Amino acid sequence: MATTHPLTATSTLRAVEAAASAHLGRPWAATGFADLDDRASHPCGIFRGEPFSVFVKLDRTTAGSEQFTAELRGLELLRRLAGVVTPTPVAAGQVRIDTGSLLLLEAIPEVLPEARSTEQWQSIGRALATVHQVHGQRFGLAEFDGFFGPLRQDNRPVGTDSGTSSWPDFYAERRVLPRLRQAVDSGHLAKDLARDVERLVGRFPALCGPEPKPTLLHGDAQQNNFLTPAIEATAEAAAEAAADAGALLLDPAPSYGHPEVDLALVDYFAPVPEAVFDGYREITPIDPGFAQRRELWRVFAYLAVITVDGSSAFGRAFVDRLASSVRRYR
Repeated sequence: MATTHPLTATSTLRAVEAAASAHLGRPWAATGFADLDDRASHPCGIFRGEPFSVFVKLDRTTAGSEQFTAELRGLELLRRLAGVVTPTPVAAGQVRIDTGSLLLLEAIPEVLPEARSTEQWQSIGRALATVHQVHGQRFGLAEFDGFFGPLRQDNRPVGTDSGTSSWPDFYAERRVLPRLRQAVDSGHLAKDLARDVERLVGRFPALCGPEPKPTLLHGDAQQNNFLTPAIEATAEAAAEAAADAGALLLDPAPSYGHPEVDLALVDYFAPVPEAVFDGYREITPIDPGFAQRRELWRVFAYLAVITVDGSSAFGRAFVDRLASSVRRYR
């Protein structure tokens, strides 16, 4: 095994093997390690073993345990309410170590985005539409708050317990304005653009379109948070079961909101084929007005990227994208 990756430290390896052994009910040992750091914001990788391998993600911040707890609760919520497929936690799903917190899930062999078939892209759309068949009484999520990437996400419904709030109110108060404050505080967002975003928020009632039913969302539905399984000899039974069920959902930030938010996030990092939206339409229609509102639902996500990565060339590109979105709705 490589010795430079933080997950391959001896104490970390022992913690993973102990959790996997408890999960399996007999000794489990890692036989190899695959570094996946280029695909995530946390150090992560797969410890290979039999009869399953273990996906492990490390968070070295003080909020790591809280973030992984929210992720596990989000996966359980989507699985329980929508019946979609999510990865199986290994043992409790989380282990504390000296250097932080570990998230542990059973690894599923996957088809990478560049190799996905049309059917596999369609399965992502169908999985998302299946989540969107679940509705609630109010926007938000009373059970728990979450994280959008590394940033805390306040899911409290807006308004009184007995009253209901509109989607524009919730989107402004729980999604866009908190991210706007964080982006300004980060020093990565110019004051004049921040003021333009504030003015845009004031126009939400006129821009957000027809009032939707509070719809269960994945919440961070960018394409890398869906896994399309492949059948490999090392995990054939698990992969076959996953393949039969279609795409697996990863790393959610669930709440009840507007279904178009998930649709807007699928391709906000990179394009996806129209097959994703075709698969979605097999289960539920997409409002014709979505094309005009798509950039509106990306504003909070652009602000999140600016907050976290605004000092990098990658993050600075999102400042331009945010400015373009704001100009679109003047």
